[in-house]
This record gives sequence, C-alpha cells and structure tokens, in this order.
Amino acid sequence: MSEVEVKKTQESLQDRLAQVIELLQRQRVVEDLTHRQEGPHHDRVENLVHRQNLVELQRKLDDLHSADVAYILEALPLDDRLTLWQLVKADRDGDILLEVSDSVRETLIADMDDHELLAAAKDMDADELADLASELPRDVVHELMETLDGQQRERVRSALSYDEEQVGALMDFEMVTIREDVSLEVVLRYLRRLKELPGHTDKLFVVDYDGVLKGVLPIKRLLVNDPEKQVSEVMASDPVSFHPDEDAYDAAQAFERYDLISAPVVDKNGKLIGRLTIDEMVDLIREESENEVLNMAGLREEEDIFASVWKSLRNRWAWLAINLITAFIASRVIGLFEGSIEKLVALAALMPIVAGIGGNSGNQTITMIVRAMALDQVSTGNTSRLMRKELAVGLINGLVWGGVIGAVAYLLYGSWSLGVVMTAAMTLNLLLAALMGVLIPMTLAKMGRDPAMGASVMITAMTDSGGFFIFLGLATIFLL
Repeated sequence: MSEVEVKKTQESLQDRLAQVIELLQRQRVVEDLTHRQEGPHHDRVENLVHRQNLVELQRKLDDLHSADVAYILEALPLDDRLTLWQLVKADRDGDILLEVSDSVRETLIADMDDHELLAAAKDMDADELADLASELPRDVVHELMETLDGQQRERVRSALSYDEEQVGALMDFEMVTIREDVSLEVVLRYLRRLKELPGHTDKLFVVDYDGVLKGVLPIKRLLVNDPEKQVSEVMASDPVSFHPDEDAYDAAQAFERYDLISAPVVDKNGKLIGRLTIDEMVDLIREESENEVLNMAGLREEEDIFASVWKSLRNRWAWLAINLITAFIASRVIGLFEGSIEKLVALAALMPIVAGIGGNSGNQTITMIVRAMALDQVSTGNTSRLMRKELAVGLINGLVWGGVIGAVAYLLYGSWSLGVVMTAAMTLNLLLAALMGVLIPMTLAKMGRDPAMGASVMITAMTDSGGFFIFLGLATIFLL
C-alpha cells in the first residue's frame, strides 16, 4: 500500500469515527426530546426512535472491518463504547477482542456474560485463545477448554506454558507440511484439495515421517519450477527457524532483517511444532514501541484514555512521586544560592535556560541509546567509544550554543563575565547530560530493568539539579 493510499485509509477511518460519534450524539438528543414530550403514544414513539438510531449505528458497524471497529471503540468514552459494543454482531466479537488494546479489552469483557464470552472464543485458533485466556474468568477458560478437541487443547496448553515475551507464546499452529520425496505436481494437487491456505502462507514446511523439519518450499519456487521435479530438488534446506523459548523481540528483528513473512518454530530435537507469521511480529514491534514511550514517561502500563480517574491515578502516581522528590532536591540546590540570586537577579532569569537545554540534550542521548540497545547495537566492546562520542557531541553543542546564549546574556545585561559563566555552565551541563544519558539506560539494563523505564524523568532531574548547581556555583565563584 502506497503512502497516499495509507493516508486516504486513515482519513476515511477518521471520517467514520466522526460519523459514529455524530450518530451517538444524535441518538442522545432525539431521545432526550422524545422523553420530554408527553402524549398517549409517547412510549411507542420513544421506542421507535431508539430502534431507528440503533439500526443506523449497527449498519455503520457492519460495513467496517474488525480492526476499524476496534479503533473506534478505543476512541470512545466508556458509556458510548459499551453502547456500540452491544450492537456488534456476536460472530464478530472474537475478532474485535483480539484487535483492541489490553486496557479496552478489559472493559469489553467486563460487559459480557459467560455465554457471550464462550461464543466469542469458540472459533478462535489455539494461539488466539492463549492470547485471550489470561483475561477471561477462570470458569470460562475451564469450560472453553472442555469444548476443545484433544489436539486444540494441547496446543492451547503449549502456548500458555510460555512467557508472553517468548516465541512459543506467539507461534501459530496452522501450517501446511509436505514430504521431500514427492513431486511438485503432487504438492499442487494436495493444495487444490485444501481449497484454502492458512493466512500469510508464503512457504510450505518440508518434514520427514517423524515431523522433523528438513527445509521449506517457497510458494514462488513451487509455481515456477517443473512439476516433475522432486520437492528435495527445489526446497531450501537451511531456512531461518526459531525455538519456542527464544526471545520474541529477537525473532521480530530477524523478520525485519531477512524480510520474512513466515518462519518455522522447532523444538530442541528439530521437530516442527509451529510457525511465526509477520502479523504477529508487526504487532509485537508496535507494542514494544508503545511500551518504550510509556516507560520513558514513567507510566507502568498501557492506559485506556477514557479509564476511570482512580485507575489513571494508580498508573501515574509512582513516577510523579519520584519527580516531586527530585524537584524538591532541585529547589534545595537553588536555596543554597539564595544570597547570590539576591545580589544578581539576572541569575534567576538565566538559570532555567541552562537546565532546560541540558534536559533536552539528555533526552536526545537517552533516546538514541535505548534505540541502539533495542537493536542490540550496544555491547561491552563499544561502550567506551560510544561514551566518548556522546561527550564530544555534548562538548561541541555546549561551546556553540553556550556561546550563543552567553552573547545574548552580554547584550541583555552588559556583562562579559556573566556571558562567560553562562557558556561554561551550558557546556558542563551538556557534558553531564551526555554522561547520564548513556549511564542511566545501561545501569537499568544491568539491573535487569527496562532501559527506558523512567529514563526521561531521571535525566530531567539530573540536568535540572546539576544545571542549577553548576550555573549558580560558577556565578557565585566568579561574579560575586
């Protein structure tokens, strides 16, 4: 899909959201008016208006893809969301539950009874059931497992046995396997009998009679080669494969690196047990990016934008409390130099500039380091070189922009010494920002924490306190 087509799709989705919101608002207005009117047929009129509005909303939902419905549900306040959710046809509930974010899914599941949950989950694949199982009531999960056949039940249990960040939790069990000692013509006839292939099938998996993976047969090779050739002559015998206990994010990087659409998952004996597909990898990369953004802001989890006030408070309070402590420390640093500020009022006007530029520079460094760590580009062998590079960038930026603001300070206050102090303070604070920008994420990673966790909050605290101390300290020594 081209960039123009993507933009049109997004614009169309925004238009549809606006139309749904308009219908919901119209429903409330019309029902409010009919409710105020009195007459012998008041109840009948009110019921008729209500049904007409719901039919129009339902018609709008029926025309939308499940992912688009999920997007609209995420963008609505809770009451409107639940109103719309009740209009979704039962046979689409499962697809939409898999598309919405975790926080919104929680509100939708809470609005469903056990019978509706069972109906929504009955047609899901094993990997999809495993994704949803942790959020369903235990009695529903138990009853759902009882309705599965032996193979499906074993697959769900297998997927649930892995951590959500492992390959085994994401692998798909729907795949096409063939033998290496048959002709391509036989394979083609076999595929025609299937009538439908699993989604994202770009290759067939070649296994022996014990289920051990021998290679893969890309569909394009199947189509362009002589039908009389054997599978063993055409297949790729060294495919990229994964083990179920591998890190899922490493697998996602491999998909990006090798332009994969699907890949086999094998156990320690080389037996084929599932496959990974590009859709799961794209979702994983998106979720990882979202989590990094949330973690850098100090948010513990993804938050429904229309969540209750109390739930939002619980998600945000921890790092706000830490930020309050660091802000208090910064204020105490300023308090140490109250006498200096009283003697030279210009210091009060200039010190936020030093702290602000340092915080911005530190956040830039942290963003680059966290990205490099996510791509496994940072190792013990290149840490010192990386540190020197960031310090050099901080030094040059400090001298250049510190010189600029120093000149501005001279023009404003007519003091060359104040300009020099401003330049020196800016340079030192940018060096501090570069140093902390490298050390904070690396230290968090060594402690087994997410390197992005609260990094933005911590670097701002460091550069604020450090910037105030450096600038006011230099001013006290050289100006007063």
